[in-house]
Amino acid sequence: MRDIITLACTECKMRNYTTKKNKRLHPDRVQYKKYCPRCNKHTDHKEAR
Repeated sequence: MRDIITLACTECKMRNYTTKKNKRLHPDRVQYKKYCPRCNKHTDHKEAR
């Protein structure tokens, strides 16, 4: 049930990270604070489709 998802920066839209999530337990899109190398700072990263 765990699917691989891609996380994209909300400021520059660059896809920086991949992670896994259980879509049965978390059907909504996830959002994490992660480091963006293009922005050179910590920004919010949302699940990209």
